[in-house]
Amino acid sequence: MTQARRTAPDPEWVLMYRRGISTPKIAATAGVAETTVRYHLAIAARQEPAIRAEHQQALPKSPQRLTDAGRRNLDDIIAFYQAEGRLPTKRSAREKALTAWLHRRRQEAAQGTLSPTYAEALKAIPGWSNPSTKKTDDEARWKQRLAQVSAYRAAGNEWPRHNKTQDQSERVLGVWLHVQRMNDRAAKLDAAKREQLDDVIPGWRQGGPRRSPKSRPSSPRVPSPSSPM
Repeated sequence: MTQARRTAPDPEWVLMYRRGISTPKIAATAGVAETTVRYHLAIAARQEPAIRAEHQQALPKSPQRLTDAGRRNLDDIIAFYQAEGRLPTKRSAREKALTAWLHRRRQEAAQGTLSPTYAEALKAIPGWSNPSTKKTDDEARWKQRLAQVSAYRAAGNEWPRHNKTQDQSERVLGVWLHVQRMNDRAAKLDAAKREQLDDVIPGWRQGGPRRSPKSRPSSPRVPSPSSPM
């Protein structure tokens, strides 16, 4: 039984080609010679030249190779986020370079060519694939500070101070906590944030007086048997 002659260009083969399927694979699927498929596609390309570009665009992308500079940028991006609670912007030359590097990774992620190593490591930065705004940066920093205060307390420390301390890390956390308390007293604190504060660091509103050797209460003096009662 002879195979029915197909009208060129065959629409099914053209559609497969548009989707990035190679000519040999189309021929194998259809059970015809590869030259036959090429003939049909050549006619289709004369009628609509854009199908060549569509085919190239639909081809599977190969992940980008990692370079030493790329690894350094990756480490710097993550370290920056952990320290600042935000993504880099254009405030300094180094931040500009990291911003440009991250922009290229976003493009690769959208195209499906992002290195799996980058993709896995960047999970440490929530929402990294979306361009940041001041609002998203502020939200990320707020959550970062909440987690840092929680860890600070879990380590056995008292509430961080916003003044009267030489420890810069403590001062940063203390200022943040002081602002949350002021906003709460002024009824300016978001209800969702207040709930998170209550859940993660209970007692944050009141804090507590910091004890020192001078302020600690002395043990009550036990009267001697001869003392008057």
